[in-house]
Parts: sequence; C-alpha cells; structure tokens
Amino acid sequence: MIELYLDTADVEEVKRFDSCLPLKGVTTNPSILAKSKQGLNETLKGMSETFSTTPRFHAQVVSTDVQGMVEEARQLNEMPYDMVIKVPATEVGLAAIKLMKKEGIQVLATAIYSAQQGFLAALCGADYLAPYVNRINAMNGNGVEVVADLQLLLDQNQLPAKILAASFKNTQQAMEVMKLGIEAITLPVDVAAQMFAHPAVQPAVDQFDQDWKGAFGDKLSFES
Repeated sequence: MIELYLDTADVEEVKRFDSCLPLKGVTTNPSILAKSKQGLNETLKGMSETFSTTPRFHAQVVSTDVQGMVEEARQLNEMPYDMVIKVPATEVGLAAIKLMKKEGIQVLATAIYSAQQGFLAALCGADYLAPYVNRINAMNGNGVEVVADLQLLLDQNQLPAKILAASFKNTQQAMEVMKLGIEAITLPVDVAAQMFAHPAVQPAVDQFDQDWKGAFGDKLSFES
C-alpha cells in the first residue's frame, strides 16, 4: 500500500488529517519549519503526541559539507522517533548519502528535478527519492514524466528505493503520479483537503438528510 505523508509543520493540521486519513507520517524541510517559526524538536514532539499510530518523520539536514551532513544525520537519527534523513541530491549530498548508508541511516534524497539525478541517488543507496513534480512543471518540464522515467529505471535495475513524490499544486498531479505505481507521496495540506472534496458531495449529503427527515423526522437509521 502506498505510504501517505503530509508535507507540513502544522501540528493541528496533522491532527485533523490523521483522524480521517491513513497517514504514514510527515515530511518537513527547512523552508516549512522556517515559515512555521517553530524548531524541529518542538514540531516533532507535538506531532508524535498527535498521531494515533507511530509516525515516520522525514527531516532535512541544513549542513552544506559532507562531514557536516553526516554528523547532523547521526544526531537526527538518534532522536526518539522513526526518522528518515533528507539530503539534497547534489554532488555533495550524494557523497554524504553513501557515508550515511554505511552507518545504516535511513535516507531520503530530495530536491530531485530529473530522472537521472534520482537514479544516481538510488544507486548511492537512498531509501526514498523525492522528485519535485510541480516545481519541474514550473520550469517548463514534465514532472509526471520524470517520475515515470525514474520508476522505470528503479524497476529495470531492481533497486529498492521508493519514490516519495513531492511538490503538488493540485490533485490531478497527485493522481497522475500515483497511477504510475509509486510507493509513497507527500501532500501539502491544501491538496490533501482537495483529495476528498468535490462540489457535488455536500449537496448529495444534504439531500440524503432532507429526504430522511421528511420521512422519519429525527429517528436514527436503526430506529426506523
């Protein structure tokens, strides 16, 4: 079954969606945390107390050199949660990923804009790969095609890395990549809400209520 993540640092939104969706966990990044004005420790503590099951958290290193990334990953990995360490899939990041994997650290290669970039990260041992679907589109590329090509490369080479598709503007983009058979996806709060929203839903529910009350008043179904 696909792993479903929420891309946010908002604890209240996590509580909201965990109550109605089978969330695997949460993905964060430095920009999300900076916008929330809340550090990683406080954010993860609040979220871990909110989830109904044990969540998996994806948190990103902010160091910019190989040894700094590796040491930061070690510290993140020692946090009392199911942690996956996010590392940008740059030349420096790939070198760091190779070292992290030697120590058994779970890694997500992030900021992926091309299939070959994601493929190299998988060859370096990354457990998850995060192609930025909408950001690729915004640069006149095709995010869905990049995900499709990357999934093909993983399948052909029998690599265990999971695509965790990220960066979505709407549900259509999310649906297109999920149809490719990817194993994980992270959704921003607004797109997650759109997944079960449709302008025809509430009128249909209202009609059910109106028809029932017209025939049976305030009785519940089992009382009729």
